[in-house]
Amino acid sequence: MTTPLLEIRDLSARYGHVHALKPTSITVAEGELVTVLGPNGAGKSTLLRAVTRLTPGPGTILFQGQDVSALPTHRLSELGIIMVQEGRGLFSEMTVRENLILGGYNAGGDAGELSARMERVFTLFPRLKERLDQTASLMSGGEQQMLAIGRALMAGPKLLMLDEPSLGLAPRVAAEILETLGELNREGLGILLVEQKAPLALRLAQRVYVLSLGRVVAELPSHEIKSHHDLARYYLH
Repeated sequence: MTTPLLEIRDLSARYGHVHALKPTSITVAEGELVTVLGPNGAGKSTLLRAVTRLTPGPGTILFQGQDVSALPTHRLSELGIIMVQEGRGLFSEMTVRENLILGGYNAGGDAGELSARMERVFTLFPRLKERLDQTASLMSGGEQQMLAIGRALMAGPKLLMLDEPSLGLAPRVAAEILETLGELNREGLGILLVEQKAPLALRLAQRVYVLSLGRVVAELPSHEIKSHHDLARYYLH
């Protein structure tokens, strides 16, 4: 049996007295794109924060078969678990170039490898190359999201996790960004995607987990959800 890229067993998290994520188990296979869907407040963002230990809680996290449950966030990053947070988390007063360089700061590799990663980012997002010396805060929302993903790619992820990458973006820009994620996945990058725009996400994903009220209510192949009506049925569990 092939070892999953990521395996989460009974992971949970609280914010004070609020049990935001009840014991949850999910897997992401090597080279798989898995989407997590659910209504607002379902625990989707908390799931990603619990995996990266930004919001630690009990449970087991296995990465490439290794138990990493006790590792801090920066060590998980060094292993290749990289998250693009909701809100992007850019260094707003730094340029595109500076943000990308910082993304690769702890990634290892020589200058040539980091330069190659940057060129790959520019191939995926040509607008970033055009705005290389522009301050991040002066970019459009779509460009900022491209930069956030580009900065994550500079870290050399083995698993890329994204929290609502299409949030607040025009439909055309959101589709462009999600299609780029699909391209990365086709190249073999494992992706765990939390997303509100279900039709776009389902078109890219191999499997989907549906969260509601802090727990997984469904795990199924993405093609089995054919309409918003299908999805709403799970939301109401």
